[in-house]
Amino acid sequence: MSVVSRLPKILAYLIVAALLLLTLYTYVVLHWSYSTGERAGYVQKISKKGWLCKTWEGELAMVNIPGSLTEKFQFTVPDDAVAEKINATMGRKVSLTYEQHSGLPHTCFGETGYFIVSVKTIQD
Repeated sequence: MSVVSRLPKILAYLIVAALLLLTLYTYVVLHWSYSTGERAGYVQKISKKGWLCKTWEGELAMVNIPGSLTEKFQFTVPDDAVAEKINATMGRKVSLTYEQHSGLPHTCFGETGYFIVSVKTIQD
């Protein structure tokens, strides 16, 4: 049996191996966080966006010092229940707990690498 006759079989094995590696990479990136933290401010907007893959995308206005420019923190919410809690706290100061996931292979998982995992209202 020559190498040429085995070429389609070798090519099929290489394609399957590449798909398995991509799947493993995606799983690791989604389940391992590069960093975690909290950001506080006012949620300016949150909406479910996307043509094929719908994800919750939002923007938090962080107020540092009165009179200074606000910094905007863009985030993704993978869980619908957390997105509903954020919608319920619109207009109030909140603290968003996030996990940063670097190296996502596609925007289908979210437009940002900052995934919100919980939200709590801050009393002034």
